[in-house]
Amino acid sequence: MNRTISRRTVLRGLGTAVALPWLEAVAPANISCSGLSGADSPVRMALLYVPNGMHMPDWLPAGSDPKTFEIPKILEPVARHRQQMNLLTGLALDGAYAHGDGGGDHARSVASFLTGAHPRKTDGKDISNGVSVDQVAANQIGHLTRFPSLELGTEESAQAGRCDSGYSCLYTSNLSWRTRNSPLAKEVNPAAVFSRLFGGPNQAENRIAQNKRNQRRQSILDFVRQDAKKLERQLGTGDRHKLDEYLFAIREIERRIAASDLLEEREPDVTDFPRPQGVPAEFEQHVKLLFDMMVLAFQTDSTRVISFMFTNAGSNRSYRNLGISGGHHHLSHHGGSVEKQEQISQINQYHVKLLGYLLDKLQAIDEGGRSLLDNSMVVYGSGIADGNSHRHSNLPIAMFGQGGGSIKAGRRIDVEPGTPLTNLYCSMLDRMGASVGTFSDSTGRIDQIGG
Repeated sequence: MNRTISRRTVLRGLGTAVALPWLEAVAPANISCSGLSGADSPVRMALLYVPNGMHMPDWLPAGSDPKTFEIPKILEPVARHRQQMNLLTGLALDGAYAHGDGGGDHARSVASFLTGAHPRKTDGKDISNGVSVDQVAANQIGHLTRFPSLELGTEESAQAGRCDSGYSCLYTSNLSWRTRNSPLAKEVNPAAVFSRLFGGPNQAENRIAQNKRNQRRQSILDFVRQDAKKLERQLGTGDRHKLDEYLFAIREIERRIAASDLLEEREPDVTDFPRPQGVPAEFEQHVKLLFDMMVLAFQTDSTRVISFMFTNAGSNRSYRNLGISGGHHHLSHHGGSVEKQEQISQINQYHVKLLGYLLDKLQAIDEGGRSLLDNSMVVYGSGIADGNSHRHSNLPIAMFGQGGGSIKAGRRIDVEPGTPLTNLYCSMLDRMGASVGTFSDSTGRIDQIGG
């Protein structure tokens, strides 16, 4: 096997740098994942947040056997990934409770979801929260990749304002926190993420290349064609086929981004969170394009850490594509209404359907005997259980992937009720090569995920 090609080889052109996917002829990256010596690929972490809690009767699994539990209604769209799924029960987010601060559960649920911290109740400049788990990982292993982490979502991060019972809008719209006082704004524009992933280091050249592509309707691949041909001559048949598939996928995503910019019929803006300029008109298209960016970032080892918000906290988006005209947040305060609970369950299932798109993409990418999903840990859930009661215990948390072979999947894992969610994060950091003694309010690890 030819090992002369570096894992950090990129296809270069004017204002363009296209990183390579896993290839047999490409030497593995400098992997320093504790306990994973000999692994050909690094372990990735994706943390996905959905707002307004879950209709828990349709989330909690039926059956007494953790290995043969019945897939609950909300998770039916990802039943095909059962063998990659761990459904965790009993986890809690103490930092999201009021602790004397009164209302504001939506703000606290987001601010605390990745930090475990209890945010200071303020709508001024004296914000204070905690460092998020994705940034703990980024601080330790981010130097191994082009981007230490990526922060993505469909609604922009606020810079100020009052959003939830006296809490700053920074809490409701930012999942990732670099320091106690510094949230990391998320990118919502797929085209901007695409440019970051495939732009060169020289910003002036990037602008020139972008202008040429726009004027001539060229692809970024037109700028790296010469480098691609040189590389192909060094590859075997299998690797050439894999490279062709990868470049084709990039081109298809590029076309979809361009097509989304041309759409004339646009969804009505959500009153609370108007859509920024430059993002796709349809919510589903928007989410899928951002998921495509996540897959490309992981596939090329451009980053190993990504956070994603389906919408900001307390989002009152209506899902007219599902025949639901009521706002999500308003419906979550169902007051026992059977009709509203059925609609909440339908919205929850729709979000999981979109999650399935991401899992399918990760599962389809081979990394030398393991899929990209095998080499990932994808956490999906919310910092609120039932949206009507604003409960932060027995949270809806599912994890997909096998962490490079270190996680035994396909089970329901019942932990002691009240176990901090941060215990799961400590277990994940171990598998990322970013171990910490404790994190936030953690009390240990969740050893059950290892088998």
